[in-house]
Amino acid sequence: MKKALITGITGQDGSYLAELLLSKDYEVHGVIRRASTFNTERIDHLYQDPHINGVRLFLYYGDLADSTNLIKLLYRIQPDEIYHLAAQSHVRVSFDIPEYTGDVTGLGTIRILEAIRETGLKAKFYQASSSEMYGKAQEVPQRETTPFYPRSPYGAAKLYSYWLTVNYRESYGMFACNGILFNHESPRRGETFVTRKVTRTAARIKAGLEKKVYLGNLDAKRDWGYAKEYVEAMWLMLQQEEPDDYVIATGETHSVRELLEETFSYAGLDWRKHLAIDERYYRPAEVDLLIGDPGKAKRKLGWEAKTQFKDLVRLMVDADMETARKEVHMNGYHDSSLKV
Repeated sequence: MKKALITGITGQDGSYLAELLLSKDYEVHGVIRRASTFNTERIDHLYQDPHINGVRLFLYYGDLADSTNLIKLLYRIQPDEIYHLAAQSHVRVSFDIPEYTGDVTGLGTIRILEAIRETGLKAKFYQASSSEMYGKAQEVPQRETTPFYPRSPYGAAKLYSYWLTVNYRESYGMFACNGILFNHESPRRGETFVTRKVTRTAARIKAGLEKKVYLGNLDAKRDWGYAKEYVEAMWLMLQQEEPDDYVIATGETHSVRELLEETFSYAGLDWRKHLAIDERYYRPAEVDLLIGDPGKAKRKLGWEAKTQFKDLVRLMVDADMETARKEVHMNGYHDSSLKV
């Protein structure tokens, strides 16, 4: 039975990856931050269903700022594969807390790589790199050979981690891969990220729980895919004979305005009546267009995105409608308007 260690297991990608690995009979170990409230809701179902988990899912408190603890965990777990997903991952927030973002998102990676080197483990390592490293895109579409030009503290921190992963691969012979993932969404996406913010607010407006959605730049274009599919690409990278770096994307781009139109239309609403532009949501340096070329991943990994943009929006709206419906029911409101 293979052992996998996942940092950021309670996040969107971590929860889907844990599901995938458990389905492949892995023993899964996850690192979570100690918080004043429980934050494991995305993986609680894995504990509650013994047919999914058995006794193969284990959680540990840890922090990317604590290198000693990371070394102890690696000695204790002895994983075959390490998936490094944890980060301060909100781009806009990274402008507000750049030092923290650099420490966790950037230096956190060197602490894990050094822990692997220090312990002498032969574990395969996956680094969650980001399309935000391309920032002010130097080429359209963006591929593995496209020059990087990050436009945020988050993008710069991810770029630092990307090159560290390459450096440790070349310097110490580590099996270390970068997955350059373009935007990937799901009903488990954090509520402050624009896709989930739009689908959740549309559902709540439909339910009479809110009236407006507050956004910034509607013209920003992104390559949006389904997170549940993207974690499979992570796993595939670590099953190859040789380590390499891969762009994971759909190859299509859509604007925030298109996201609004598709979401509110599906919910039976006119987005123009509910939109409010708030300058606080504009970035100091904007990333106008991101679109990935997943050709290498298709050729070498046999991976390609399957869920189309419209279908992704609809599955997110459906999930948020159900959540809003439950809230309405719990509060005794009339919920006949929640039918889509």
